[in-house]
Amino acid sequence: MPELLEGATNLGFMVLPNYRAWVVFASLTVCLGTWFLIERTRLGAYLRAGTENPALVQAFGINVPVMVMLTYGGGCALAAFAGVLAAPVIQVTPLMGSNLIIVVFAVVVIGGMGSILGSILTGLALGIIEGLTKVFYPEASSIVVFVIMAIVLMIRPAGLFGKEK
Repeated sequence: MPELLEGATNLGFMVLPNYRAWVVFASLTVCLGTWFLIERTRLGAYLRAGTENPALVQAFGINVPVMVMLTYGGGCALAAFAGVLAAPVIQVTPLMGSNLIIVVFAVVVIGGMGSILGSILTGLALGIIEGLTKVFYPEASSIVVFVIMAIVLMIRPAGLFGKEK
């Protein structure tokens, strides 16, 4: 670990390790950058249009299969970046993210399919709710996300930020 990121900072109400503060900062930066790229750039407009109607986008001269391949590669790069950030904090194994796949699916469903901002806000909210549940009622911490997902799907089948078709 770099010398600059060693140690901790006392915030008054908690002691935050410097490396974890760096992870939060780097994650927020990459998250906002990815959101900006997809929602506010021409490339993002091509990606969104290519998922809705690939034949039409192809007719405009955009190579949709290459764009999809590069998007998949970008997703792999984001996963690798997350693994590098997590390596000093948790044990590195080939299956180190497999226990999160179902929770990530629940976050996307609750936030609303196709809503990046919904997934971001839902992920933050569910992280806080799950953390508080671990403190006050540890037995329910492993199911609280799924209970919330069931309630949200009963009230809004498209998710909190999803659009009904």
